[in-house]
Amino acid sequence: MSGWTPEFEADLTLLLKDWLKHQGRSQADLRRNLRAVSTRMPALLEVLEREHKLRGLSGLADRLCSVEAEWHGQPAADSNGFAAAEEDPFGQLDLLLQEIRDDCSD
Repeated sequence: MSGWTPEFEADLTLLLKDWLKHQGRSQADLRRNLRAVSTRMPALLEVLEREHKLRGLSGLADRLCSVEAEWHGQPAADSNGFAAAEEDPFGQLDLLLQEIRDDCSD
């Protein structure tokens, strides 16, 4: 499992900003879903880093998929922790999560 490095954090920051822009959401929206203490990016990243340390990269992707599902009014996850992909099989985070799972199973 890859660690949380400054390069990873910088890449994740760019990904989050692009994702929020594409979704028409703000950092305040993400803060509410993550239950972070602030809307500032360092506070959001702190929550995501904790998730990464607890559950790894796939756990981090699961968490972001859950956020996106909530924004689209879908159930966040099923009993196995998988995001509901049947509604939108082309969701960006769902595709990322599937790629991560495929890489881990090789």
